[in-house]
Amino acid sequence: MEMKSESNIEKDGGLGWGKSLPVPSVQEVVQNDSHTIPRRYIRDPKDRPVLDELSPTSAEIPIIDFSLLAKRDQHEQQKLHFACKDWGFFQIINHGVAEELMQKMKDAGTGFFDLEMEEKQKYTMAENDIQGYGHAFVVSEDQKLDWADLMFLVTHPPQYRNLKYWPLTVPGFKETVEEYTIEISRVCEEIFGNLSVLMGLKEEGLKELHQDIKLAMRINYYPPCPKPDLVLGISPHSDGGSITILLQDDHITALQIHHHGHWIPVKPLPGALVVNVGDALEVWSNGRYKSVEHRAVTNESRGRMSIAMFVAPHDEAEMGPLEPMLRHGPALYTTIKCIDYARHYLSRKLDGKALDFLKIHANS
Repeated sequence: MEMKSESNIEKDGGLGWGKSLPVPSVQEVVQNDSHTIPRRYIRDPKDRPVLDELSPTSAEIPIIDFSLLAKRDQHEQQKLHFACKDWGFFQIINHGVAEELMQKMKDAGTGFFDLEMEEKQKYTMAENDIQGYGHAFVVSEDQKLDWADLMFLVTHPPQYRNLKYWPLTVPGFKETVEEYTIEISRVCEEIFGNLSVLMGLKEEGLKELHQDIKLAMRINYYPPCPKPDLVLGISPHSDGGSITILLQDDHITALQIHHHGHWIPVKPLPGALVVNVGDALEVWSNGRYKSVEHRAVTNESRGRMSIAMFVAPHDEAEMGPLEPMLRHGPALYTTIKCIDYARHYLSRKLDGKALDFLKIHANS
């Protein structure tokens, strides 16, 4: 897809990557009635977050020392390889993103969701856009809804930004998002450098495969829920890009990943960032690295916010097994342009992995 200038984005109202049906704000639902859960949010019994299904092994989720990756420490690289291969998730420490900046980013998100509803609605998603305030992946009037509101912004490259969705009335919002984007770009490129070496590429290999790296921020707000065992904050899914870097709430455990048949809670590690493998990296690695289903649960006593930065290739980049990965076995996936995969991903509700249609055995 041809890249558009900011002025063109303003003119046509959106990028045309995806759209979602309008649904009520969960914040507003709670403000109007904090004791009742509307029917559309109540999950079928088989999909509810039953506590006794959880695995007790959350401590095993890998923790990677980013400062050692920056030195190309081979032991830490092998920990990264294991994390991507066996878990699809890990936390990074010593990443160099200042705690003050991470707190400013959380404060910026809180500042938006603390606005009056009438003010927040000024940033509502356009019909043909994924940017803005609202909900994503709502494709039918009868599907179950997530107990969350979100703000979605493309932050890099600048020509993809649509500043009419940026809540500039929140003090420091734009400056904080821009500074945070720069820092996450640095972290992302360092991870790519190490993964490239592990995948048998030159150090700039993954960065070059992206052509022009896209970064998109999703600020999630999960209001308190009177019956958290009946709802999900976000439905089980894998992420469609290459990697995702998540800033969690330090005080509430809500993120869960599906690992060896169990839902495992990812306990927040103060100051750490959570990183997970996306669908593009799974395809490039020919399935060696796994994009893993994950979900978020809700909390009865307090709201929670998280900030995900999705890292994705340029629209015209290709997703397909890389030659060095084919040394381990035949191609498991067909090749597709990233924009075509993004359109497929954004056209469906969140319901497990979107990647299966690319598997060669599924098409044969």
